[in-house]
Amino acid sequence: MIETNVSKQHESFLQVLQSYYQLTKPRIIPLLLITTAGSMWIAAKGQVDPMLLLVTLSGGTLAAASAQTINCIYDRDIDYEMERTRHRPIPSGRIQSRDALIFAIALAVISFSLLSVFANLLAALLAMAGIGFYVLIYTHWLKRHSTLNIVIGGAAGAIPTLVGWAAVTGNLSWTAWLLFTIVFLWTPPHFWALALMIRDDYAKVGVPMLPVVAGNSATVQQIWWYTLLTVAATFILVYPLQQTGFVYGAIALYLGGVFIYKAWQLLRDPSDRNLARGLFLYSISYMMLLCLGMVVDSLPLTHHAISFVVSQFIWCES
Repeated sequence: MIETNVSKQHESFLQVLQSYYQLTKPRIIPLLLITTAGSMWIAAKGQVDPMLLLVTLSGGTLAAASAQTINCIYDRDIDYEMERTRHRPIPSGRIQSRDALIFAIALAVISFSLLSVFANLLAALLAMAGIGFYVLIYTHWLKRHSTLNIVIGGAAGAIPTLVGWAAVTGNLSWTAWLLFTIVFLWTPPHFWALALMIRDDYAKVGVPMLPVVAGNSATVQQIWWYTLLTVAATFILVYPLQQTGFVYGAIALYLGGVFIYKAWQLLRDPSDRNLARGLFLYSISYMMLLCLGMVVDSLPLTHHAISFVVSQFIWCES
């Protein structure tokens, strides 16, 4: 029996808190938050209201935690079968599915209330749409039935960029949708690199991840093309949208070059799991540093510094 009595599994209240914390898959959330922050900084042109930032990131954290908790409930059967996930709170019996569902609903309600009251209704609705898409489209419909699970499911992980933009502006512009597209395109190479590493686990439980169904070579070819598309999309922020400047452009160029190189290395040797692991880990750093580049580029201090350097160069030349 997968689920057991929680009271027999926890010896202290702290352990109970730790189990509920683990339900939210907390290692995934920081990356979602940094894409939200990057979007907010561009939308606010480098002058984000600290309180709005805190509220939006808090609401986003709660929404993501709710979605991940429901995912844990739905996937408790395959989590029990895979050694990597067998010790999660639900398959290990530390938390009952019913209690986890109540927890997830509470997180979603608090998230919606926080965002709708202190940000705006659009941001709150988008956060709820993210939960719905992740649970219904990705977890329920796609994950166990289609190799497109990561491609289409990536939209759920891209929605935080829209939440951040909407929280600042109250609307969605072309720039917001471009930020959404960048994360959407980045998701397949990021997740397929992981899937290459653990394809045996997915094969064991019948989840049709691309490496399981199409093989390593076909997967790596897809990783290559999506990497190229991702890097190309990042430069649209510089031109023609002109939402970012030289600092972001230089950072995007360097980070994108390394990303393409690592994807090319894997393309040459699709069976090398160390290369897949290297690409997976770098993809995380890539997105975090890219968003940090958006933040730095948008700061008024950065613009003043560039203007000063340019003016000094012109003065020296004259």
